[in-house]
Amino acid sequence: MLLRPNMPSYDEARAAFSWAAARAELDGLPGGGLNIAHEALDRHADGPRAEHVALRWLGRDGDRRELTYAQLRDFAARFAGVLGGLGVQRGDRVFALCPRIPELYAAGLGTLRHGAVFCPLFSAFGPEPVRQRLARGGGSVLVTTRALHDRKVAPVADQLPDLRHVLLVDEDLPGRLAAAAPGPMAAMADDDPALLHFTSGTTGAPKGAVHAHRAVVAHRATARMVLDLHDDDVYWCTADPGWVTGTSYGMIAPLACGVTMVVDEAELDADRWYATLEREAVSVWYTAPTAIRMLMRAGEEPLQGRDLSALRLAFSVGEPLAADAVRWGERMLGRPFHDTWWQTETGAIMVANVPAEPPRAGSMGRPVPGVEAAVARRSADGEVVRRPDGGPELIEEPGVDGELVLRAGWPSMFTGYLGDDERYRRSFAGGWYLSGDLVRRDAEGFLWFVGRGDDVIKTAGHLVGPFEIESALVEHPAVAEAAAIGIPDPVAGEVVHAKVVLARGHEESPALLRELRGFARTRLGPAIAPRRIDVVDDIPYTKSGKKLRRLLRARELGLPEGDLSTLETAR
Repeated sequence: MLLRPNMPSYDEARAAFSWAAARAELDGLPGGGLNIAHEALDRHADGPRAEHVALRWLGRDGDRRELTYAQLRDFAARFAGVLGGLGVQRGDRVFALCPRIPELYAAGLGTLRHGAVFCPLFSAFGPEPVRQRLARGGGSVLVTTRALHDRKVAPVADQLPDLRHVLLVDEDLPGRLAAAAPGPMAAMADDDPALLHFTSGTTGAPKGAVHAHRAVVAHRATARMVLDLHDDDVYWCTADPGWVTGTSYGMIAPLACGVTMVVDEAELDADRWYATLEREAVSVWYTAPTAIRMLMRAGEEPLQGRDLSALRLAFSVGEPLAADAVRWGERMLGRPFHDTWWQTETGAIMVANVPAEPPRAGSMGRPVPGVEAAVARRSADGEVVRRPDGGPELIEEPGVDGELVLRAGWPSMFTGYLGDDERYRRSFAGGWYLSGDLVRRDAEGFLWFVGRGDDVIKTAGHLVGPFEIESALVEHPAVAEAAAIGIPDPVAGEVVHAKVVLARGHEESPALLRELRGFARTRLGPAIAPRRIDVVDDIPYTKSGKKLRRLLRARELGLPEGDLSTLETAR
């Protein structure tokens, strides 16, 4: 059935849209304020959509479970009651290290209902990334499984002094839920903290980006305008809640829109994914370029005989989507992929190819209504050029590369980096957020991704900080120094390669390299561990002591080495 788009005209929507009007479309709390859990669950569970399926869960081994809005609300309310019984206070941080199972979603929404801050972790992380995030976030409660706890938490438990409670979803949590009374909806102000997402930088520990309850305004508005969610849609976001997409658009946005969301516990498999699209009659699908490329590599055979006629729209997020992938979707699925761009810090979609018009293949799209985006000039050293008033110098003419900047003030904009006010301040210039991504704008206002402005590696849709990888490698007694870089890969976008300088007394051998790769996988998890490790004589540094990772990457790929005036020639 053809549906009229929620945003039939991009230009008219930009002219008429206001965040205040989008905020007014939400219920809000009876005494004022806003709580994401109310907008995602209670407003539906207390109304005519109470028996509408909210979550349709597909287990790894063929199990299937459905929860209506009323059932998921009660599940989350009992989890809030468990937190209350443990003495968890408003603003405390509750972490989840779980597979994609219903308990993960109930825990997240129950945490928000209770007034605590929810922080999901990717279940493929190894012990060290888990420890870093729990320690930096001061996690007081962890929701996980026995298997994940024993493999990834127990080895570092003695380094987590703030962790007071571990709730095991396959052991003690069911009993606690059965005994708990439903917890009340916490009265939260729009600006009260709700979500904590860790994102990696090029130096230092992972950054904890904090988002407030008002983020739900942008989640719901963009899900309606960009993803074009209608009441009867069956929606599938393939992202894990351990990454911001899986929380913003795999949990909050679809529930705030009152639709049925599909959650698949299993990992990517072409046959399974096509079967899921067909069997569940998915109408709106949000996935990542890495997954799309893997489906493309699987060929046409898994698609043979499939009826995907229910699929109305397909979207992509996580890294630039090549034009051939857009066209492949149209040819093989009957629908082109619409690319979208946003970041952990932005909290919601900022730039998109909207459904009301054919996607411009290879482009990020145009700024969504309510978002003002511009291209800022950068100096030769990679810094945004500032005007006398402190704001960025904006590039007016099309076709010129610069840094993507966004006018501050949209509802899902992060409110800070946990414990790092100075880094947060450096993210802005004269009322503009500095994204760090390089783009160019064409004459019609479409933005085209050029490259990342820093050393963050984007592999299989995951942002990976080199420092995390290097810190883990140098803990091995054979490694004196390490540097991690991203190398282009046709499937993952980039894969992680590491260069190591061996400690005195150790010599390179195939056995040692195997040991280092195994060590890295154990500490970091397979998702972000280096695909390849090379032994080198030295790591290039600048005179100020910063690693020149871009030089290592240029040498690896045979590219021009660029300006070496800051290279420290002797260390």
